[in-house]
Amino acid sequence: MRQKEVINVRDGCRFGFVCDAEFDNENGQIRKLIVPGPGKIFGVFGSEQEYHIPWKDVCKIGDDIILVDVDTGKALRDWE
Repeated sequence: MRQKEVINVRDGCRFGFVCDAEFDNENGQIRKLIVPGPGKIFGVFGSEQEYHIPWKDVCKIGDDIILVDVDTGKALRDWE
């Protein structure tokens, strides 16, 4: 999944590439995808924010992109 770009179908925003995922310990299912926030390069330089995209908001996973439908403002969170 790290080599797939995440694009929001709601506004056409290109979030970037998946850097992490959060799993449910009970059943092993993916809970959310995590993508570095704006201005972050290789997870090192830039702001300390990231996009948290709930798995229920993933619309389609293709060969090279992941389409999601989220409110960009609500998905952007301070780095934990």
